[in-house]
Amino acid sequence: MKIARFEHEGAIAFGVLDRAEGAGAIEVVELAGDPMVAGYETTGRRLPLAGVRLLAPVIPRSKIVCVGKNYEEHVEEMRGVTGPGGPAPEEPLLFLKPNTAVIGPGDEIVRPAVSERVEHEGELAVVIGSVAKGVAPERVSEVVYGFTCANDVTARDLQIADGQWARAKGFDTFCPLGPVIETEFDATDAVVETRVNGEVRQRASTAALIHSIERIVAHASEAFTLLPGDVILTGTPAGVGPLRRGDTVEVEVSGIGILRNRVV
Repeated sequence: MKIARFEHEGAIAFGVLDRAEGAGAIEVVELAGDPMVAGYETTGRRLPLAGVRLLAPVIPRSKIVCVGKNYEEHVEEMRGVTGPGGPAPEEPLLFLKPNTAVIGPGDEIVRPAVSERVEHEGELAVVIGSVAKGVAPERVSEVVYGFTCANDVTARDLQIADGQWARAKGFDTFCPLGPVIETEFDATDAVVETRVNGEVRQRASTAALIHSIERIVAHASEAFTLLPGDVILTGTPAGVGPLRRGDTVEVEVSGIGILRNRVV
């Protein structure tokens, strides 16, 4: 089930994507409230998907947890760029983005004036659906609400200069999410692809993750209490690269959709 958060005629609501009768165009079935809280009761309204503006499908109430260096080929391409080289981390390498970095599909990524090299990092993102603390890997599915696409936008020059990642990855607009949350998703072998102006920059399967979704969520919950609506970015494949003014960057995860943003 694909869950959208959208704006229509000045009002913001949640909805479920559904095909119109007779295999027609995709419509949004409006929900009466936030499905994480209120369930899936509908208002009875069906709106053409083309007639609404999709927003970030979730606004994390507290945090975005991210995982660094979680594909072997990305570990190799970053060797010596952001610090000393070495093998892949033995445990998930966690860092945080503020929730103020979140934007939705179609919103603009703003390059900060203080950075000369802003880069894309397409990723699969996990959306947490219930309070989770000290969750065992085998019970992670019980606290996951669904999955979406993410772009861990990074000011690479500031990441190198600062020697840590908070500012470089935390600017406003540096966490595009969307276009929807897929609640019935097999994350074991999904393709993550990033394109800039139509050119493929990154492409890999989540089967190549060094640390699995279960391990990542369990590890994060050992350190932080995860709350409904929190988002976990699972790491980016090799192929990260620069974004320039006027570029259009797309992150596509098979089975979820395409997250598209323009750079200004």
